[in-house]
Amino acid sequence: MKQGQHHERMTIRGQLQPASFVPWIMRHAAKLGLAHHVTHASTDRIELDIAGAAELIDMMEMGCSLGPIEVWVETIDRAPVEQKTHGFARGYRPSALNLINVAVAK
Repeated sequence: MKQGQHHERMTIRGQLQPASFVPWIMRHAAKLGLAHHVTHASTDRIELDIAGAAELIDMMEMGCSLGPIEVWVETIDRAPVEQKTHGFARGYRPSALNLINVAVAK
């Protein structure tokens, strides 16, 4: 991975339509020039591994939160993925969308 590049896993939760949302995600990531791979897709959760500049990953999160009209995104969790000799290590970083959702819920 290039210097200045980040590798994260986004876990998108809500009322999702994977048949239309996953291709939408792939097109959006490609437009932003992000390396991407969907690792799980169901009607309530999509996991996306994504790599690129931090600002572009932030844009990807915002795009996914707004998404196509047929989906309702409730939360997006972001966790950095660091490649190690024997697999991946992940930490947790709440996204801006999650912080807004928590503030609104109170």
